[in-house]
Amino acid sequence: MRVAIVHDWLYVLGGAEQVLREILKCYPDADVFTLFDLLSQDDRRKLGFETSHTSFLQKMPFLKRHHRSYLPLMPLAIEQFDLSSYDLVISSSAAVAKGVITGPDQLHVAYVHSPMRYAWDLQHVYLKESGLESGIKSAVARAILHQMRMWDSRTAHGPDAIITNSQFVARRVRKTYGRDSRVIYPPVTLANRDVILPVGHHFLAASRLVPYKRIEPIVRAFNEMPDLELIVAGDGPEAARLKNLAGPNVKFVGFVPDKDLRDLMTTARAFVFAAEEDFGIVLVEAQSEGTPVLALGKGGARESIAASGPRPTGMFFDKPDPQSIVECVRSFVAREKTISRLDCRQRATLFSAERFRNQFVAAVNEELERFRAGDQGLETPRLIA
Repeated sequence: MRVAIVHDWLYVLGGAEQVLREILKCYPDADVFTLFDLLSQDDRRKLGFETSHTSFLQKMPFLKRHHRSYLPLMPLAIEQFDLSSYDLVISSSAAVAKGVITGPDQLHVAYVHSPMRYAWDLQHVYLKESGLESGIKSAVARAILHQMRMWDSRTAHGPDAIITNSQFVARRVRKTYGRDSRVIYPPVTLANRDVILPVGHHFLAASRLVPYKRIEPIVRAFNEMPDLELIVAGDGPEAARLKNLAGPNVKFVGFVPDKDLRDLMTTARAFVFAAEEDFGIVLVEAQSEGTPVLALGKGGARESIAASGPRPTGMFFDKPDPQSIVECVRSFVAREKTISRLDCRQRATLFSAERFRNQFVAAVNEELERFRAGDQGLETPRLIA
């Protein structure tokens, strides 16, 4: 059986790329197709492949810094891949990968990280944060997003089966595409420590410093709690502005390597997260380090964090504003010793890479059996003289 794996694009190693890596472990002989591949050879090897098949976008100028400018061309580019020689096509899609063209004798299973959020329910947030709320550029952007929605809806019927990374995304897929899906939580690299480090005095926030990650309300919240220490890990265009907002109890450490970030996690009193994520791999990573999570009670966080029951692993706040975060942190401090760090580590094992691989292969095999049984059940057409 020849297998093709189609991924939107490759320029950084993020959560979607962790999923790609584990899918490649399931199908190590698969060929990789992607709109463009800007990874180093070492990064490709980390994911489990040597070379990839890319589209005409690979040759476009200024691709690394301005790849989102080529969004209008992406549907056309993804449709140009000739996958006709493959028996099984697996797409890993947060944008356009699910739109590859396959034939009736090919099984296409799409792992959908999310429908294009900037084209659907978060369009207005995207336009606001991009400075495109009004004017000629706004009109052009809205027209492009309208066309993307129409293409996205049409191509949603292409995959034979859809797998989503959370119940939250499954609801979005149902609302956007009118299709049911199976949920398989994404793989998370769990902590693997010989020695558990002692818990320090700090709380931790970590992400790319961009508006939609909502680091600002966390910083403002800790400005109102000068007796508590916050460390912010990560870099991005908001860094300078956020540093100017921060009080003396808020420390920015910039980008830190994964090992150092894990050390900051495991020694933190709690991990604080105010963004609405489809799943939120970093929330599980923190729990795997034994760290309770204080998060916005929306999106995938409600599935990865246990905020009630006999073995809680964190707490939720209702709104991504400073006052709600202050109330949540103060409530956590009052009951901090009732949340077991061992329970946090145990909760994280529900989202291991091994579990993902087992569930993913089982799901694909089930679809293959159904697909082949459907072929055998077809009636021979009658010729009418």
